[in-house]
Amino acid sequence: MISKEDKRWQLNEAKKQVRRIKIFYLHLALYIIAIGLILYNFYILEEGPYKNNIISLNLSVIVAWTVFISIHGLNVFMGRRIFKRSWENKKVEEFFNKDKSTKTTTWE
Repeated sequence: MISKEDKRWQLNEAKKQVRRIKIFYLHLALYIIAIGLILYNFYILEEGPYKNNIISLNLSVIVAWTVFISIHGLNVFMGRRIFKRSWENKKVEEFFNKDKSTKTTTWE
């Protein structure tokens, strides 16, 4: 049998996951709108002394935002792959249970 506390914890985790997915979809919608505006900017851009600067700025925004939204999507849908919560808990216990009698240095 699952206890009430376990059910409450599972419900909270499910709510957190739904909130993360909702935030990702809002981020994705904003990304699509911004990319559309940047592409329209390429279309209406006329010859001028700053054309190359504007194009390079727009391209760097597109590349950076694409990388960030890809990482955001991976974090939301794939979960933690590198530093899992179990690893964090193990490290916290390791530092918590560390022998207090050891000599600490000035940088610890």
